[in-house]
Amino acid sequence: MLVETTNYYARPGQEAAVLAQRRHASAIRARLGLLPGEIFTKVEGAGPDVRWQCVFETQEAYEADMATRARSPEFAEARQYMHQLVQRFERHLEKLAL
Repeated sequence: MLVETTNYYARPGQEAAVLAQRRHASAIRARLGLLPGEIFTKVEGAGPDVRWQCVFETQEAYEADMATRARSPEFAEARQYMHQLVQRFERHLEKLAL
């Protein structure tokens, strides 16, 4: 099992726009036949304003998901707009440690 996590650190005053854009990107994922993932917002403390994560059963499933995203002009446009809203972006891929 793999977990992809993306962290979005909004530019000042753009927190709501970042959340709205992440929701939009998740809707695009669903239209592409991909899992929409889960969206989290910061309640307190340091860290990203918005975090998205999605669980993949296998490395192959993750790679197929990435390939589908890469072929989608709509997803590319959403990604590009998100980068205008954030001051920092991180992507992490983790596996379950048994």
